[in-house]
Amino acid sequence: MRLSERSGTIEQSHIRSMTRACNALGGINMAQGVCDLDVPREVIEGAYAAMNEGINIYTPTEGLPRLRNAISMKMKRFYDVEIVPEQVLVSDGATGAFYTACMALLNPGDEVILFEPYYGYHRSTLTSLGAIPTYVRLEAPEWKLDMGALEAVISSKTSAMVICNPANPSGKVYTREELEMIGAFAEKHDLIVFADEMYEHFLYGDAVHITALDIPSLKDRCVVLSGFSKVFSITGWRLGYAIAPVSVIEAMAQLNDLIYVCAPAPLQIGATVGLEELGDSYYSELARIHEHKRDLFCGALHDAGLIPSIPGGAYYVMTDVSTVAGSDDFAKAMEILERTGVASVPGRAFYHDDAGKNMVRFCYSKPLDVLEEAAERIRKLR
Repeated sequence: MRLSERSGTIEQSHIRSMTRACNALGGINMAQGVCDLDVPREVIEGAYAAMNEGINIYTPTEGLPRLRNAISMKMKRFYDVEIVPEQVLVSDGATGAFYTACMALLNPGDEVILFEPYYGYHRSTLTSLGAIPTYVRLEAPEWKLDMGALEAVISSKTSAMVICNPANPSGKVYTREELEMIGAFAEKHDLIVFADEMYEHFLYGDAVHITALDIPSLKDRCVVLSGFSKVFSITGWRLGYAIAPVSVIEAMAQLNDLIYVCAPAPLQIGATVGLEELGDSYYSELARIHEHKRDLFCGALHDAGLIPSIPGGAYYVMTDVSTVAGSDDFAKAMEILERTGVASVPGRAFYHDDAGKNMVRFCYSKPLDVLEEAAERIRKLR
């Protein structure tokens, strides 16, 4: 059978290919962003109780009202941002929410700005829908926003931009000043802003998460994306959501119904219970644990003679591996895997050109004993 043109737009995930190579060697997989921590009992028991209570059938495509309300209350609780439940759409992961948002708001040929290093699924989603990514480079190790570079890529076809905050893969946390500059830029050029805030609770040191909804110039032109995969360690549950103006949510809901019908009913209740019952200490401890893991693993990278760009958030570290043998990033990632048994992602997975050819990304959200073993193995590169 002849494949569609669309099927040729999606590149094989470098993360999945390195995962397979790691599994073949029985190594430690620090390529894939799987949070291996225990799922909170409140979340598990909430989902189990929902199953026993018969909450096992279709839900409204926008999500269960109780969960939509809990998300709106969460925004008030953490950010003092007022939204109504009608501004929330629950979907099959934040990737599902992003896909339906792009379908609702973009047309083929629209240009969309991505900041490099970018999250690969953002690019793949755009290209699969016929949108055209354009790129603004943020340079390691500080990943500072360059407004001049942003202005340089604007064209009459530019309709949107994507920010990931905290960023996968760089760990950049955008300041309020940077978000205000992005808001002014978006307002000036009448752009939509997709704000992926999946790692909002993974913050280190003095970093503070500012949601795009708290920036006046962005409030009515942004789609905020987040979810429960990382914060509750339930990546396989596929629960994410979007927050946007009601008219956008209504358009997204029609597409969400067509593609996914609804998110899993009892799992929505599990996430709801997590939002309702877990106190502030849960989130602060989550950040503290991951800050310790960041410092442990980045210290090992330094000991190995590598140069990590210390992340301010999320749980990934982009690392300069120029000193590792190999002609490019893939060869260097394989060299690291074969010598240490630790898998990473080749840097060019996050760039549209060769800018990442001397970089790899590690995910350090691992059980502490596994991470300590990975750190000892990495030190052998010295």
